[in-house]
Amino acid sequence: MYIQNFDPLNNMFLSAALAFLPIVYFFVVLIVFKVKGHWAAISTTVLAVALAGWVYDMPIVLSIMSAVHGALYGLFPIGWIVIGAVFLYNISVKTGQFEIIKKSIVSITDDRRLQLLLIAFSFGAFLEGAAGFGTPVAITSAMLIGMGFKAKKAACLSLLANTAPVAFGGLGIPVLVAAQVTGFSGDYIAKLLAMICPIIGFIVPFYLIIVMTGLKGLKEVWPAVLVTSISFSIPMALTSFFLGPILPDIIASLASMIALVLFLKVWQPKHVYRFENEADISDESTAVLSKKMIIKAWSPFIVLIMFIADWGMKSVSSVLDTVNILIPLPFLDKAIMNSTTNSLLAAVFNLNWLSTAGTGIILAAFMSCLILKVSLKKSIGIFASTINELKIALLTISGVLAYAYVANNSGMTTTMGLLVSKTGDMFPLFAPIVGWLGVFVTGSDTSANALFGKLQTTAFSAVGIMPVMGIGANLAGGAVGKMISPQSIAIAAGTTGLTGREGEIYKFSMKHSMILLAIICCIIYFYEGVFVSVLAAEAGTGAVQAAGSSSAGGSGVIILLISFCVILLARTMLASSSDKGLQHYKAH
Repeated sequence: MYIQNFDPLNNMFLSAALAFLPIVYFFVVLIVFKVKGHWAAISTTVLAVALAGWVYDMPIVLSIMSAVHGALYGLFPIGWIVIGAVFLYNISVKTGQFEIIKKSIVSITDDRRLQLLLIAFSFGAFLEGAAGFGTPVAITSAMLIGMGFKAKKAACLSLLANTAPVAFGGLGIPVLVAAQVTGFSGDYIAKLLAMICPIIGFIVPFYLIIVMTGLKGLKEVWPAVLVTSISFSIPMALTSFFLGPILPDIIASLASMIALVLFLKVWQPKHVYRFENEADISDESTAVLSKKMIIKAWSPFIVLIMFIADWGMKSVSSVLDTVNILIPLPFLDKAIMNSTTNSLLAAVFNLNWLSTAGTGIILAAFMSCLILKVSLKKSIGIFASTINELKIALLTISGVLAYAYVANNSGMTTTMGLLVSKTGDMFPLFAPIVGWLGVFVTGSDTSANALFGKLQTTAFSAVGIMPVMGIGANLAGGAVGKMISPQSIAIAAGTTGLTGREGEIYKFSMKHSMILLAIICCIIYFYEGVFVSVLAAEAGTGAVQAAGSSSAGGSGVIILLISFCVILLARTMLASSSDKGLQHYKAH
């Protein structure tokens, strides 16, 4: 039995300094010494294991098994999601359909700035709201590269765009976990976030364009950016406040995509922004593209949206979870006690091979092969080559998660959070940093809330401020921490072919993440009066909402059957789309 000690040196500053050491080491070897990502992650894990034993007196078998648990989680479900996302993209490319997708986007706008808003911000927010866990970064960065963006630019901008929707990602899972940890209802927390997250959602589109092309570039397209920001932030605020935490990302992203597409039908920038030495294709004819060809080309991503939506429904997941395989980690399961809660930590590897989002994405890819008439042999060949392409990236992700689990189980992560909480009356200004650090270490806003949610509410209560503001600060700070999480960086690098160059992505991400974090810190600190006046009447309104009813299983089966029938119908309808049309397009 190992009892966590969050201040092993009896000096919080010194204990936290040693807890921060693996993070500092990771940055130094990546950015200064330019060590490849997988070696940086593995060596950081070794350092964390050594500190866990030397400083925190954690038995070596427990720290090693913690690393094994994290590495397994890195491969599944995180690595599985990345494989699925890249597999789907590779199918679109190898069948020639992505060329038509590019053409269809150009028919809306051939300005690279506006393409970035459509793909990385709006479509990425939809993927975050439906699936989360790295899906939006993997898919949107791959799509941007296919559109002609350089790999590094695609990775960095996709990470930046993904900050806006993180708090409500995966159908509100971060908020629902925060509710479980703190005792507040998910709807109550969502009302608080309705006054925080939409502000970031309004800022990010402007920020994206400034980062990409500077203030001059923003001046040329500000009407379209304004439309995107307003059509995203207002629906997010209203949905979060009145409907709860599950749908804000979905509704806001769809609203922003529709609004921007409709706006671009009546307005286009006078100056079309293209990359240097890039041919101008604005005057190329799009007459050869029929509606059926466009729908067929987009069918992999349409099927993806359908499957992600299905996999996110409780009624569907309750059916798919019936085949889960739970594997308690030897020596580790219930061998660690949290000294604050006096509870034993479960260490169970959940092999939810059917209900995980990655399986939904991979099935969507194979269903797309059916629609696109790709043979089973070729489909399997593309899948195998995708895994081979990502093997180093998967090693990096596993190494990063191995460190995260050692840091969490030993108590290092909590030590870092406790140091920030010692700031007294100034704590509201620094509270988002705790969530930011939590997501940096764990790679997940959900995990950061499970780790620091109670600490935040307790600290806010101690300084006489509404406790729910603490979880709001944790969620919002964690959202902008997602872009610097080693897990996110590894996913972005693996998807864009930049494995081994993670340090270059970090140089970009750290600066912009800290700028957005500073904005959130100011919002939390100066916005207290607004929070109190709006939320005071609803304080303590209800416990955490219960899970879905027992009847969910039947409806889940029906939803899945409907989805498969729709795909078969689509294949039949699109089968008449002659390959001659695609050949004619290529010839053109």
